[in-house]
Amino acid sequence: MNNDAQPPAVAGVPSSSSSAFSFISKGWREVRDSADADLQLMRDRANSFKNMTASFDRELENLINSATPPFSVPPIRQSSEIEFMKKFHPKISEFRRVYSAPEIRRKVMEKWGPRANLGIDLSRIRSSIAAEVYGIEEEEDVEENIEFNKVREGRSERRNEDGQFGDWEPIRALKTRLREFEKKNSKVAIFAGFKNNEFVEKVKSSLKSICKEPQESKEVPPLDVPELLAVLLRQSGLFLDQLGIRRRELSAANLDKINDELDLRIASVIQSTGHCSEGVGSWTDLMKPDLTDVKRHVAIVTTASLPWMTGTAVNPLFRAAYLAKSEKQKVTLLVPWLCRSDQELVYPNNLTFGSPEEQENYIRNWLEERVGFKADFRISFYPGKFSRERRSIIPAGDTSQFIPSKDADIAILEEPEHLNWYHHGKRWTDKFNHVVGIVHTNYLEYIKREKNGALQAFFVKHINNLVTRAHCHKVLRLSAATQDMPKSVICNVHGVNPKFLKIGEKVAEERELGQQAFSKGAYFLGKMVWAKGYKELIDLLAKHKNDLDGFKLDVYGNGEDAHEVQSTAKRLDLNLNFLKGRDHADDSLHGYKIFINPSVSDVLCTATAEALAMGKFVVCADHPSNEFFRSFPNCLTYKTPEDFVLKVKEALENEPQPLTPEQRYNLSWEAATKRFIEYSELDRLLNNEHNGPTSRKPNGKIISRSVSMPSLSDMVDGGIAFAHYCLTGNEFLRLCTGAIPGTRDYGKQHCKDLHLLAPQVENPIYGW
Repeated sequence: MNNDAQPPAVAGVPSSSSSAFSFISKGWREVRDSADADLQLMRDRANSFKNMTASFDRELENLINSATPPFSVPPIRQSSEIEFMKKFHPKISEFRRVYSAPEIRRKVMEKWGPRANLGIDLSRIRSSIAAEVYGIEEEEDVEENIEFNKVREGRSERRNEDGQFGDWEPIRALKTRLREFEKKNSKVAIFAGFKNNEFVEKVKSSLKSICKEPQESKEVPPLDVPELLAVLLRQSGLFLDQLGIRRRELSAANLDKINDELDLRIASVIQSTGHCSEGVGSWTDLMKPDLTDVKRHVAIVTTASLPWMTGTAVNPLFRAAYLAKSEKQKVTLLVPWLCRSDQELVYPNNLTFGSPEEQENYIRNWLEERVGFKADFRISFYPGKFSRERRSIIPAGDTSQFIPSKDADIAILEEPEHLNWYHHGKRWTDKFNHVVGIVHTNYLEYIKREKNGALQAFFVKHINNLVTRAHCHKVLRLSAATQDMPKSVICNVHGVNPKFLKIGEKVAEERELGQQAFSKGAYFLGKMVWAKGYKELIDLLAKHKNDLDGFKLDVYGNGEDAHEVQSTAKRLDLNLNFLKGRDHADDSLHGYKIFINPSVSDVLCTATAEALAMGKFVVCADHPSNEFFRSFPNCLTYKTPEDFVLKVKEALENEPQPLTPEQRYNLSWEAATKRFIEYSELDRLLNNEHNGPTSRKPNGKIISRSVSMPSLSDMVDGGIAFAHYCLTGNEFLRLCTGAIPGTRDYGKQHCKDLHLLAPQVENPIYGW
């Protein structure tokens, strides 16, 4: 059959349909005229011929599926559309099986010669289309072989100006025929229910997916020696700070400009090499959960739990409640579970729990009574043991294992240094996508008060830096009273119990009505240990006992040093009235006008914030831990003992000012949660902004910075984490550094209480 002949039109089918298929037939015929370029292409890409044919197979199927118009043909043709594809699919499969065989590549390489040729029979595909659409039977004169012949004499190699090959010849021929077809039929309005240009665009899109246009490729010079040194110096900044090496400080604007230029330079060099880093991280990223979920998961891990009324038990609980209140993310609060013997040492009023469920009910009831809403978050427990020497709870075993891998997305470590002192388990930054540490306690201040405190504080300072650096992406310090840590910023992310704000509103209403809101003088409330400000309080009152003649102070608190504190005050004949510790929101404390807090060991005293929320005067030291409270007019700070006396007298002679709405909001947990989300960079994560940072070229083109760019800092952090893991795995070294014996793994009682498998079963050691 003549190649130029067209199949006869079927009744009811527009003549334009014949043109649509005729240009495809002519396109394949023109391939024969450009066999020279095909031979050159096959020589260069013989090893990838198999993949190319498979790709062509898929695109051809997509082309047929998308381009088949709903012709208005007899019913038997319309109903057999699926049968047509069933008949046509085996031919495509046969084409793929025959021409993707390894023998094709071998024959091309072995029989390359003047008369060598490789025939690819595509006529059966064309004939099948014609037979099914037009009813034409297969004939021998319709079949024709499209051969890839040797390069003809006098033809130059088909290359682009930049040295790259252009389109594959069959695709180029089809593009040419498409342009001719589009010009020829531009005036035809409708073609079988579709516009002409719509059909052409479908074919064009399929061709573009087969052969993409070559991307812009410009040579970018590699990084020179000064740039490499600048990168090395920037990445080793945390390491140099750890060694105490100071660098020349620059202004923030100049530093940002230099960093942006350096990032853009690195990104352009990496992009010029063809490196692709979108969504590519370390091998540990494969273990992390999928970030495409609608809701992210936040796990809050803390070192204490109610009914122990300490900051790390109360504040993480409120944080979990207010993060869950927004319903933008799922929240889990992970708290320590103590065996019965440890509960008796820690929890007040001989309160103990027989099961985690019982303690969870107590926690939820306490929380709902204070926040006034039902918080939808999960509470889980991990094994913990109480250390009498450190007066704190130490985790037993790998704490991270109690968060399932499917929920290991964002971790908030309350007191990250405390949680990781003896942590022998998976690195937090390996298991979680983002880890935020919140520093609650000034451990160095407590340690300095002990025997050989200066030497101990030196080692603890560096250990804290190392463990937080190895296990956290970001560290938040509640105030400048804590030690300076890597990757840290200062921000108060704590609020006050809403109950205290309501008490303050009630006091303001009573004063507006002319009623006396405060009927008592001054008081102090805190755990009765010397480090909680009792030493400073007794020293101030003993030194200025005559200046404060008639001044009486009520002291509320329980603690390990209670007997010693009371005996010292009695010996110095101080006017202190010691009372049993109680909740700060207790009705008996509402009538006091002045809260005295001389402590300099606190990081951010919760009791101070609560007293301000209730509308009281607060007399406290001029110390970094009280920086957040200085903006409140009722906060009276002193620098010297003499100044302390003046501030106390000022508070006794005056009435506190009512809080403004803005001041009340700044003390609330809503404001604290907002600050936390901003400073911890959770706003970007919770909004599912997974794309990395970008830079812009001078010509306006966007370049993505590589997330897998080699980082010396990451390598150092990984080395620190590995060394820490090895050291905490040795029981002798753990005991030498003050760990509780047997806390590398949890014990039998924890297995029984928490329904856990034995450590040997959970983490078996295989051997001979």
